[in-house]
Amino acid sequence: MTTPARWRKSSYSGGGEGNDCVEIASLDPHIAVRDSKAPARATLTFPAEAFGVFVEALKNRAPGAS
Repeated sequence: MTTPARWRKSSYSGGGEGNDCVEIASLDPHIAVRDSKAPARATLTFPAEAFGVFVEALKNRAPGAS
């Protein structure tokens, strides 16, 4: 699998420098995910459709739900 050239971080990234977040990148037809605090470590990849379903589920969950 190729390495993504452009990573994006959430605008909700917390902390002083905004490093407490994951970053995502498009690797058509997959989405790559990595820890922004350790970008040289392992990257997870998911089919784009499955990642989209996951993100929608997070958006639709009840506030304060774990």
